[in-house]
Amino acid sequence: MPSAWMDAIWQCFRIPAPTFTDAQLQSQAGRVFIVTGGYAGCGKELTKMLYSKHGTIYIAGRSQDKADAAIKEIKALYPSSDGRLEFLFLDLADLPTIKKSADTFLAKEQRLDVLTNNAGVMTPPKGSKTAQSYELQLGTNVLGPYLFTSFLTPLLQKTAASSPAGSVRVTWAASLATMFSPKGGIAWDESGSPKLHGTPTVDYAQTKASNALLAMAYASRYSKDGIVTNAWNPGNLQSELQRHQSGIEKVVTKLLIYPTVFGGYTELFAGWSDEAGKPENAGKYIGPWGRFVILREDIKTNKDGATKLWEWCEKETATYK
Repeated sequence: MPSAWMDAIWQCFRIPAPTFTDAQLQSQAGRVFIVTGGYAGCGKELTKMLYSKHGTIYIAGRSQDKADAAIKEIKALYPSSDGRLEFLFLDLADLPTIKKSADTFLAKEQRLDVLTNNAGVMTPPKGSKTAQSYELQLGTNVLGPYLFTSFLTPLLQKTAASSPAGSVRVTWAASLATMFSPKGGIAWDESGSPKLHGTPTVDYAQTKASNALLAMAYASRYSKDGIVTNAWNPGNLQSELQRHQSGIEKVVTKLLIYPTVFGGYTELFAGWSDEAGKPENAGKYIGPWGRFVILREDIKTNKDGATKLWEWCEKETATYK
């Protein structure tokens, strides 16, 4: 069995204990972070950890009510924190609104230390579309995060210029589902756009592999500016992502999932551990619960595909910049 498939199996079973948790995390006072989807699932767990260490966290998402509830809960958990929690409206499925979201943040902050592109959707009902009529997963998981990140990159560059090496990062949500993506991680249709496979599970896998490709493309452009970027499989977790699954899918998933906090450890390792920020480890694929794992070789080496995807994202979002 190829090593990537064996490694994928061990990303589901007998997973080593996390080596970098909030217990090892130093004070984050004075640092500023954005966690998209930070009011639910592993994004919320990450937000808790950062706030407990006095960080400023912008919880980016569509629901003010969910954000308010999460903020109230987190503040109650850590009453002695000197950190700050802010809601930032962000609808990744509606491209024209994303600039306003980024501008709102940029008007308030002079630095951005880590952007965690955590939010996403998984296997929605067939035919689901974004406001601009992209397949919902492609729009929400790929185009939206690309555009949001592009608006924030100048501030990330500025922050990196005056920060310790390896400390400013952009991380991207991939998944174990990358193993089920097309050859190279992404297939293209005759028009030069990512192919729609007509099956939500395959389209989902393609978007997760696409995030690994976006991390590669981002690194080729901005690692010279001191920004570390990587993609991660958070692990098989209890989360809202499973809300669209069928009954049998939910039964199978229940056998494989772990408490959500462990996904928070994966994201924490990617964005905050010294190990992930070392020059020799920059860009390595990260798996549960914070360790370097194997990205399928045809995805890992698909530099042309990463460039093509980046250029497609640039073209599709140019109207909204």
